[in-house]
Amino acid sequence: MKQKKHEETVTKVLEALESIRPFLNKDGGDIELVDVAEQTVYVKLIGNCNGCPMSFSTMKLGVENTIKQHAPEIREVLNVE
Repeated sequence: MKQKKHEETVTKVLEALESIRPFLNKDGGDIELVDVAEQTVYVKLIGNCNGCPMSFSTMKLGVENTIKQHAPEIREVLNVE
């Protein structure tokens, strides 16, 4: 049962990432899902998004909020280098 819930969460997170991907692509960047563990999502900003001065705001305001809208069980989104 727990595995099914985890798979549903991963699916919702992937849907959230797909919804914001066009905005990142427009700036020459992208995002990939690294892992979902407990209530934390680990993502990697790539392309122009990696190291961009605005990447912290992008993560907190864009990515984290969008993921939480799709998957309210998520508490935190972290960028891994």
